[in-house]
Amino acid sequence: MTSKGQTTVPKEVRDFLGLEEGTQMEWIVDDGKVIVKPRKLRAIDLAGRLGPPPSGVTNTSVEDMHKAIGDAIVERYVRTLKQ
Repeated sequence: MTSKGQTTVPKEVRDFLGLEEGTQMEWIVDDGKVIVKPRKLRAIDLAGRLGPPPSGVTNTSVEDMHKAIGDAIVERYVRTLKQ
């Protein structure tokens, strides 16, 4: 273990779990045992990524959601071009 508390995951384990650089890991401690596994992306992890929801919106169709996501992607892309 390094002075920062970092450890090395052996190549065989990385390959078996399909780990790549940047993969977040979840550490679970239970009854003196530790389980380490790749963290799966949950819906709650996406909350707020596209900004706050429009005010007054109560029912949104899937089509509206797809359009909003597409608009946000285009907006972010255009911002990166301007930098």
